[in-house]
Amino acid sequence: MKYKKNITINLENIKISNSLPMVVFGGLNVLEKYDITMKVCEHFVKITNKLNIPFVFKASFDKANRSSINSYRGPGLKNGIKIFSEIKKKFNVKIMTDIHDSTQADHVSEVVDIIQIPAFLARQTDLIASAANTGKVLNIKKPQFLSPDQIIYIIEKIKSLGNKKIIICERGTMFGYNNLIVDILGLDVMKKISGGYPIILDVTHSLQNRKFLSPVSSGNNDQVNSLSRAGISVGIAGIFIESHTNPEQAKCDGPCAIPLKKLELTLNQAKTIDDLIKSFL
Repeated sequence: MKYKKNITINLENIKISNSLPMVVFGGLNVLEKYDITMKVCEHFVKITNKLNIPFVFKASFDKANRSSINSYRGPGLKNGIKIFSEIKKKFNVKIMTDIHDSTQADHVSEVVDIIQIPAFLARQTDLIASAANTGKVLNIKKPQFLSPDQIIYIIEKIKSLGNKKIIICERGTMFGYNNLIVDILGLDVMKKISGGYPIILDVTHSLQNRKFLSPVSSGNNDQVNSLSRAGISVGIAGIFIESHTNPEQAKCDGPCAIPLKKLELTLNQAKTIDDLIKSFL
């Protein structure tokens, strides 16, 4: 299946396309203490401005899909929206967050610019409909159990609801038990099968794994740099990356997040490759 051109999603001053300069969707896995949240966002803004990379801040207000009942979930919808509003006012950034319930869509759409649908929920029609009906840009995490070509049905579902502002995010595919692989060629398949919609790579959660009988996820954040470079080399719209002041103390998915001090190196190398690849297009 071939497509004539890449589709561009316009987010005011940010253009998201497989053929345009990469966009970074980055931040925290989940909103934490105010000072940590602000420090992470400030650092992303500083580095992306320095490297001239378009930036969208990402964080969850509620991690409803935690494995353990005792795991930290976040500040909740009301407080989360308040924090997002303060972030937007202070840093003038676009914001992306995920929803887990159809009743949340209208509330978050008051402040966020991109609504993310979690991978485990990407086939939930009512949830997708609630997000699509807001008219916001949707970032769909490809489920770990779907082959790259199967994302066409998710895209068709959203388009049938009257929303064509779609981003597809790869976050790894199940490889046996407790492990994920990233099919780099699958990124190209998704570009083609989708008709040219923007594809981004979640280099954080694609490196997630499980320790035997552990209620929390582990990960290989030492490979974030390598995976970022590999994904960008295919010619995609951007990368999804999480960072933390101290990953070992992060409330969620710390082993997958990179320390803030390593962010500039990772983004600089990814941008260098992106500039080269996009010069061929």
